[in-house]
Amino acid sequence: MGLELLKLGSITLYQGFFHATYCAKPLKTHDGFTVRFRRSDFQHCAYESSKKDGYKDAFSTQRAERLGWIKAALQDPSLTLYAGWDKEKRRYDHRSRVTLMIDDFVVVLRLKSATEAQFVTCYVADGPHTKSKILSSPKWTNPFT
Repeated sequence: MGLELLKLGSITLYQGFFHATYCAKPLKTHDGFTVRFRRSDFQHCAYESSKKDGYKDAFSTQRAERLGWIKAALQDPSLTLYAGWDKEKRRYDHRSRVTLMIDDFVVVLRLKSATEAQFVTCYVADGPHTKSKILSSPKWTNPFT
C-alpha cells in the first residue's frame, strides 16, 4: 500500500492534524457511511497503555505517525471488513466494523444507523495473535440491509 508515515514535531501538532483532518467535518467511507470523530478520540488514536491495564497514558509515536492512515483505511474499497467482537455479550457484532490494512493497521467503527458510524479507535496489531483473531472473525455484513 505504501502509505507515508506522518512525521510531526510534537504531540500538539499531531493533535492539531487529527482535529483538522477528522473532527472538523465528518468523513465518508467508500461504502457511504458518514463517520463522526470526537476531539477526545485523539486519546484512542495516539496513546497506549503503558501497563496494559486499558488506561491509555503513554503517547505512541507508532500510532501518531499513522493518523493519516485512518482516512485511507475507511475509503479503500479493496480492504476486507470484519465483524467486531462484543466482549460483554461474548459474540461477534456486525454493528462493530473492523478494517485491517497492510502493516497490520486496524481501524474500528461502531455503526449508529444505516448511514452513520462513530469512530472507536485505531492501532497497530501488536502481534500475530491479534492479527489472527481479526482474520478469523466473520466477514462484516451490513446489519441495516
